Amino acid sequence: MPLALEHLHGLRQKHKYASGITLDRLVFVVLAVSIALVVAAVSAGSAYAAKGKSATTNQGGATFAPTPETTPGLRAKLSSDGRTAIAPVGAPLEVQRAVWAANKITKKRYIYGGGHKTFKRIDRGYDCSGTISYALGNAGLQDTTLNSSGYMRWGDRGKGDWITVYANRGHAYVMIAGLRLDTSGRGEKGPRWRKEKRSSRGFRARHPEGF
Repeated sequence: MPLALEHLHGLRQKHKYASGITLDRLVFVVLAVSIALVVAAVSAGSAYAAKGKSATTNQGGATFAPTPETTPGLRAKLSSDGRTAIAPVGAPLEVQRAVWAANKITKKRYIYGGGHKTFKRIDRGYDCSGTISYALGNAGLQDTTLNSSGYMRWGDRGKGDWITVYANRGHAYVMIAGLRLDTSGRGEKGPRWRKEKRSSRGFRARHPEGF
């Protein structure tokens, strides 16, 4: 046996523990424990990152998709389904949120008085002002629900750059980024985005400050 190997063999025999564990076995155990600790650390880091990512998509108001669809320009676009809208990428975030919020209720039917208890959860159905309250409330542009008469005194007078509510004592609808959100018009009755124009005669125009 070569001298170096003979010396190593002697060391192995000399460094046995009382339990009978050799140096080879000790090295194996140390390596196994180290690998296990590394795997555990990587798994914990992945779980923490996933938890943090999930939390960022559920903060404040209604919950929306992490990457909502947008369209180029400054005007909202009617989706191919004919009832929802695509928010313009050039609009302020509040305007985009109003569009995304309204999209969540466009399959609801018309119910007189619907949507007036709260805009923090979805109701069985909506009337005209309940629809506006849900969209603008979840965009952070109003603090409580309003009826059509309330919208006649709400916000600032006249048309807004991004949002205009048209209201009288019997009805209300809203223009958001150039597209009308209304419960009446062609097709189904209920909260829908509608491409056709509507006369504002007999309505009072109001808008949120700054929009």
